[in-house]
Amino acid sequence: MTTGIGTKCIQEGWKPAQGDPRQLPICQSTTFKYDTSDAMGKLFDLEADGYFYTRLQNPTNDAVAAKICALEGGEAAMLTASGQAANFFAVFNICETGGHFISSSSIYGGTYNLFGVTMKKMGIECTFVDQELPEEELAKYFRPNTKAVFGETITNPTVSVFDIEKFARLAHSHGVPLIVDNTFATPVNCRPFEWGADIVTHSTTKYMDGHGAAVGGCIVDSGNFNWLEHAEKFPGLTTPDPSYHGITYAERFGRGAYITKATAQLMRDLGPIQSPQNAFYLNLGLESLHVRMQRHCESALAVAKFLSGHEKVAWVHYAGLESDSYHALAEKYMPNGTCGVLAFGVKGGRSAAIEFMDRLKLVSIVTHVADAKTCLLHPASHTHRQMTDEQLAEAGVDADLIRLSVGLEDVNDIIEDLKQALA
Repeated sequence: MTTGIGTKCIQEGWKPAQGDPRQLPICQSTTFKYDTSDAMGKLFDLEADGYFYTRLQNPTNDAVAAKICALEGGEAAMLTASGQAANFFAVFNICETGGHFISSSSIYGGTYNLFGVTMKKMGIECTFVDQELPEEELAKYFRPNTKAVFGETITNPTVSVFDIEKFARLAHSHGVPLIVDNTFATPVNCRPFEWGADIVTHSTTKYMDGHGAAVGGCIVDSGNFNWLEHAEKFPGLTTPDPSYHGITYAERFGRGAYITKATAQLMRDLGPIQSPQNAFYLNLGLESLHVRMQRHCESALAVAKFLSGHEKVAWVHYAGLESDSYHALAEKYMPNGTCGVLAFGVKGGRSAAIEFMDRLKLVSIVTHVADAKTCLLHPASHTHRQMTDEQLAEAGVDADLIRLSVGLEDVNDIIEDLKQALA
């Protein structure tokens, strides 16, 4: 039976049998009992399915991962401790020391630092590119050791729209997968796999949780990328793993190879798990995701229209506005709405932006976004503080840029608070 996205938000994941609890149980246990040594041994050899230690898998986490996988239309998924962990694993699972990958420069500041600084120390090089460049220009950045391409469906904090099809063509023509962070749009408003993406990541801390209660991340694999066809590029998936008695993931697990390796190898060794308690909170958020996203988008559009007409506002970026340069791409990839996040600048530059923010009463200044409560921050002073002026310019982050996340309050109250602060 084909189900709508709202039905999947509520019904997918946990499938209770007769007599089981209707609500997803919290399996708050580190370990799981077995009657024989042989039964446990088969789990460690990846010869049987089951649970033995929560760092690798947990029933609560798996049910929530299965729900997100269904929402994205993927093959397999795994939860992580944060969105940062999800993006790190997504790349590191296929790109090791000596490898190279390409990323849009218009991404979240924490991810930019992860790719450009921390992973560089691991011997993995990232080339940041202007995502607006034509394909023939972007093609010049690929190398023989390029392993992946990365971008965000709606960029944080510049709220640009990523041209998924363009980058999917580029990635596939060079024999590598496209990884897309779908945090802002969520699968309610955009399903990157349908446009050629191979792997999707999320900071579930944002709209999926929706209430600022639990940090988490998720990786979803479409199962569509043929690792064996490009075996020389991805030895971790296509050659025997000595730490699991010579298993070759792509041969043994087929379309599930990527997530199996990320779980059995990376999560085993690095361990950034999401707690079952946080997964339970995440599941509650997912049950209302389809309803909340509609309200976020409606309110954000009203706020964007108000700001774009205010004499003290220098500019507004929100793809829902017909005048926005990304409106056509948003209509293509996200016809039902983008998200509740917009960017704008106050006339007077950085100092005026800070003064405006300090005068707000209802809207909170927090290091968060995509929340039930309306909030904002000034990236140049906060999330992107580590970046140089040159890096800020490369990422398209203006010094006066304010990222506003429109929440679920009465939109008239949000507008009134913005109005008094601007005045």
